[in-house]
Amino acid sequence: MAQEPALPSVLAIEAACLSAWPAIALVHDGRWIWRFAQGYSKRSNAFQSLDPADDGDAEARIAALSTLSRRHDIEPCFRVTPLAGPGVIAALDGLGWTAFEESRVLAMPLAPAMPAPAGDIRTFNPGDPRWYRAEAALAGIDARSVETLRTLLSLIAVDSKGFVAHGRDGTPAAASLGVAVGDIGVYLNVVTDRARRRQGFGRAVVQAAMSWTQERGARLAVVQVVSDNAPAIALYESLGFVEQYRYHYRRPPKA
Repeated sequence: MAQEPALPSVLAIEAACLSAWPAIALVHDGRWIWRFAQGYSKRSNAFQSLDPADDGDAEARIAALSTLSRRHDIEPCFRVTPLAGPGVIAALDGLGWTAFEESRVLAMPLAPAMPAPAGDIRTFNPGDPRWYRAEAALAGIDARSVETLRTLLSLIAVDSKGFVAHGRDGTPAAASLGVAVGDIGVYLNVVTDRARRRQGFGRAVVQAAMSWTQERGARLAVVQVVSDNAPAIALYESLGFVEQYRYHYRRPPKA
């Protein structure tokens, strides 16, 4: 009997998610990274540590990266994962940076044969307007942000595919993005039409993305979901995802 693959480490998950959702600009500071994407999505407009041991001189480094953020007209934001060392946490606390928007990172091994999703699921390259415009409409993204979304999608260097579930009337009901990063499948931008939630459309686009990444060699699946999004967490747990760790963001006090 084949043994299930071990779930990935925090660093492996973070590396996969950073590859799956890129930024327009990137700056390295030791094992810290600063990412910029014109303010679209906190994941691509924050700085973070990728090594708990690299926590020296944290206050000065936070100040320098904050200056860089403001130069690009984005609010300084630190993404705090288990890879942030004690020196980083102490510096953020000392500077009075407050925590907000906790998210959970869930993972699971992919089954040997993923079930085929039900319904009318259409597959597109992420840069296809039929995908990103459906995604934008379902998520309520404004026109300026749509252009940034399109730019970010063009920067994904690894295999990726967009999925749209259509209702009986032929209109988009849910969308997702699947990205295959080595043996890890990452699932992003999962959104369902508010009027058609709890009808299986979200499940269908996630299953379609999982099946596609498995065909591309993925053996493990990863999602990130805001902790207060109970319906999404329930969906992922029903599919077999298990929480691996949590992260949150920190921002400086108001001047």
